[in-house]
Amino acid sequence: NSLKNLTNANALTFWVTEATGDLGNNARKLLYAEDGFPSWVGPDTRRLMAAPQGGVKPNVVVAKDGSGQYKSINEALKAVPINNKVPFVIYIKQGVYKEKVVVTKQMYHVTFIGDGPTKTKITGSVNFGIGKVRTYLTSSLTVEGDNFVAKNMGIENTAGPPGGQAAALRVSADCVVIFNCQIDGYQDTLYVHSHRQFYRDSTISGTVDFIFGDSIAIFQNCNIVVRKPMGGQGCMVTAQGRTDVREPTAIVLHNCRIIGEPAYLPVKNINKAYLGRPWKEFARTIVMRTTISDVIDPAGWSAWSGDFALKTLFYAEYENSGPGSNKAQRVKWPGIQRITRPQALGFAPGRFLSGGSWIPQTGVPYLPNLQ
Repeated sequence: NSLKNLTNANALTFWVTEATGDLGNNARKLLYAEDGFPSWVGPDTRRLMAAPQGGVKPNVVVAKDGSGQYKSINEALKAVPINNKVPFVIYIKQGVYKEKVVVTKQMYHVTFIGDGPTKTKITGSVNFGIGKVRTYLTSSLTVEGDNFVAKNMGIENTAGPPGGQAAALRVSADCVVIFNCQIDGYQDTLYVHSHRQFYRDSTISGTVDFIFGDSIAIFQNCNIVVRKPMGGQGCMVTAQGRTDVREPTAIVLHNCRIIGEPAYLPVKNINKAYLGRPWKEFARTIVMRTTISDVIDPAGWSAWSGDFALKTLFYAEYENSGPGSNKAQRVKWPGIQRITRPQALGFAPGRFLSGGSWIPQTGVPYLPNLQ
């Protein structure tokens, strides 16, 4: 598995191509340094992340070696007070936690803090393709309680391409922040199911529809990694699920990088990758100020089936860079939009998420505007 390099806890050696697509030494860029933190993160953010438990005293500690109050994350969650109104911090020490973790609707203000995205990992392999489990129920981590925060950890579904739909994370809660996390899977990796969600300085990897759902979801300063799919499959970064034009939902990629894992690069002209396809009739996805590598096909976007939603979707690209951002050969569907700066600003976290009222208090870095 070529992504095992991405989750090596000792020294990360996963390299990606720069905008030139060149694989030479000068074009190589390290996603995560040896300390487990993203290489693009600045010194102030790095200090914040490096502080023990993010500088916050945990309510409980989970440790595989027995050095905490609990050995299981689900056991620790039982200690969360019902209808909790203040942050309940669960520090999850380094280790691989093979459990299906559920933060229920009654568990408010839960914070998970790990030892790093390659060190603390929640893992599972529940899937639809082999196991015939409904996609909604496949996630290794399920978040249904509002005001959830996850920092410095990995979440994965290891079912692999034969497993078909197999989510690593499903978020069905409001005011959720995911920071410095690595979310790995193949098809349907991240189910941004509903409500407001903010992802910052994180990595999301997958193949088919690997960021999908009908929430107000913004990804800021994230790495979006296309993986090698099964033969005959194309790769779709997003599959947004808006069913009514009045819904305020969308998937927004802001200041991100769209790249390919090394195993995908040799097949990128066979198993083509696209920014997204319309899962539902009024699908809305905005990619702005993002570096798009040449793993994305010049057409940019893919249809779901025939001409379904091509007139009603809302797809926009704004001030992107990189070889995959050239719009000369983009599809010409009626739903493709050319947005202005004021419109783009409307999809930034400050306005689109009303982020100023709930993101800063989590201590997570946050750009409310375009820059």
